[in-house]
Amino acid sequence: MISRTALLALALTLSACGLQPLYGGGGTVAASLRTIEVGPIEGQTGWLVRNKLVDRLGESGSAAPAYRLDVKLDDNITGFGIRGDRAVTRERRSLRARYQLVSLANGTVVLDATAGSDAGIDVVSSEYATVAAEQTAVERLADVVADQIVARLGSYAARTSK
Repeated sequence: MISRTALLALALTLSACGLQPLYGGGGTVAASLRTIEVGPIEGQTGWLVRNKLVDRLGESGSAAPAYRLDVKLDDNITGFGIRGDRAVTRERRSLRARYQLVSLANGTVVLDATAGSDAGIDVVSSEYATVAAEQTAVERLADVVADQIVARLGSYAARTSK
């Protein structure tokens, strides 16, 4: 068993390692993320991704925008797992995003990157169930892609705010 002294020493060591929350506490990174304006994104999937980005970035109108985030999506469903009667039994939904962070001060692209994820969907005899599964998959994919974009933007903001 680990003694109480060892646990206390471990806790003190970890607290002194210099790690800080990236977004929390309203620090410089969180303030930088609030200055990003998310441009419109085409389609229903674009609407989902944009709303998730706005929620995560904290775009509240309180900070004057310094950057614009432009996102282009590629949403694709591919059928595979084909039975003998040529019916598809499985689908893969892929959501890829290419995004650019544009400085509003001079119009230059300061960050150009991609994000993406895939989800598997079972195709069943009920068309309603299949459509519902496709919709649920795109909602999950929008969450994952928005998280990836915000993580990269947070990393960029942490690097440039020092």
